[in-house]
Amino acid sequence: MSSRAFDRRTLMLVTVAALGYFVDIYDLVLFNVVKRESLEFILGQGHPDIKDRGIDLFNIQMLGMLVGGVLWGVWGDKKGRITVLFGSILLYSIANIANAFTFDLVSYGVVRFIAGVGLAGELGAGITLIAETMPREKRGWGTMIVVTVGALGAVAASLVGGYGDGISAFIASFTGHRLMNWQVAYVVGGAMGLTLLALRMGTFESGLYKSAEQSETVRGSLRMLFGDRTRALRYLKTILIGVPIWYVIGLLVSLSQDVFVPELGIDTSALDDAGKQRINGTAIRYAYIGLSLGDLLSGLLSQWQRSRRKVIMLYLGLNLALTLFFLFGMRGATIATYNWVCLALGMATGYWVIFATVASEQFGTNLRGTVAITAPNFVRGSIYPITSLFRALVVPVGNITAALLVGALCIGGAFWAVRRSSETFSRDMDFVER
Repeated sequence: MSSRAFDRRTLMLVTVAALGYFVDIYDLVLFNVVKRESLEFILGQGHPDIKDRGIDLFNIQMLGMLVGGVLWGVWGDKKGRITVLFGSILLYSIANIANAFTFDLVSYGVVRFIAGVGLAGELGAGITLIAETMPREKRGWGTMIVVTVGALGAVAASLVGGYGDGISAFIASFTGHRLMNWQVAYVVGGAMGLTLLALRMGTFESGLYKSAEQSETVRGSLRMLFGDRTRALRYLKTILIGVPIWYVIGLLVSLSQDVFVPELGIDTSALDDAGKQRINGTAIRYAYIGLSLGDLLSGLLSQWQRSRRKVIMLYLGLNLALTLFFLFGMRGATIATYNWVCLALGMATGYWVIFATVASEQFGTNLRGTVAITAPNFVRGSIYPITSLFRALVVPVGNITAALLVGALCIGGAFWAVRRSSETFSRDMDFVER
């Protein structure tokens, strides 16, 4: 194959992975954007259980991602990365369309679990393909593009979830049935995913995987991953590095409307009733704009410094400082200031691109898909113990102190993991675990 043809195919791979992650993130955060509107439709406006049921349903989605992470990860090493890309996006696209027509809590939970299983495969498979296809000193550029573009999916989710009237009117002109905003948001997510499947026809399997497939090497073995103490510890450290990202996004930002805006006495007088209903969606939009900018900057810094570890340590320090400011320096601030601080927090957690790249670089080809797909989902799934610990601590110590203690555990664990991990920048990917 000519160099020019290879470059075109690689560009197509990066483009498809980036658009796929855009849709993935759109659907991942969509529930937190529309949860109040959808749950008020099911339970009734102002129902006292909306907060707790919202947390429960989000945890169910994260549980689905944990299960899906294991299933897709093993599948990706045994049957190929491309099959994960196709299968995962098809599953979560269908689930999200079904979610638009789910009107009770039980079926809502079932569909969010299925969607979570589907959402689990996209990022890891795409990052693995890029890491195994691009030159080792340039693969950071590819992963940076994927995650930077993908993070903007959350911005799209907040806009569609909050301002879906126009789309609803368009759908009604064909069907005669007008959908609510939250229904429109789910339908749009599913439709984008199904449309993206056509683009995936231009993707190709990595040469390193094909070589491993033809050898006698054991692939996708969980026993191999966890049966060796050194390898298992390397995997645990990989996961711990990413946990602070979901502490910020999944706890501090996602509970803005129900917990932190009222707890911090944030002045929302500038908002009309509709704006107050969109507090969560707006906070998520600002945080993910920051996350996208942070990912872009961290990717550039990593290439410039030729180091993943240095940049992650820098971001963890910023994460700690801004978390303290969020919890103790925001009392009585305006909602505009609150949103800008959410953007800054997003930037400080914008090392997801490096975390995902490190996960793919840490392990050999026969376990790379398993690790690269499961690790981000275990990080996302950490939201369950994070929110559970937070809820357990709220009663004895209050919301702010509970958030501080949980944050200290998450960020402290990440510092420990980075200090004890090896540098992976420009590591040769042509090796296997034995």
